[in-house]
Amino acid sequence: MKFTPLHDRVLVRRVEGDEKTAGGLIIPDNAKEKPAEGEIVSVGAGAKDDDGKRIKMDVKAGDKILFGKWSGTEITLDGEELLIMKESDILGIIA
Repeated sequence: MKFTPLHDRVLVRRVEGDEKTAGGLIIPDNAKEKPAEGEIVSVGAGAKDDDGKRIKMDVKAGDKILFGKWSGTEITLDGEELLIMKESDILGIIA
């Protein structure tokens, strides 16, 4: 299924966290926190300003990002769990 977000929204795939701690302890699935890191799958065309001109998005598909713990709305597309969120929910791009 092809999905394109509207306006200043982005579709994000979470990047799975480490299975072990720095000390080598294995973290069980029920103790893991959902990662706040992801990869952008697709982006909308951007919001419009008061004059109706399109505001260019600062992110693009393929960017690795960091976002807030409670950001976005979880959706399922083709059996894959993804997040849809506004560009303003993104804290930064990971280089």
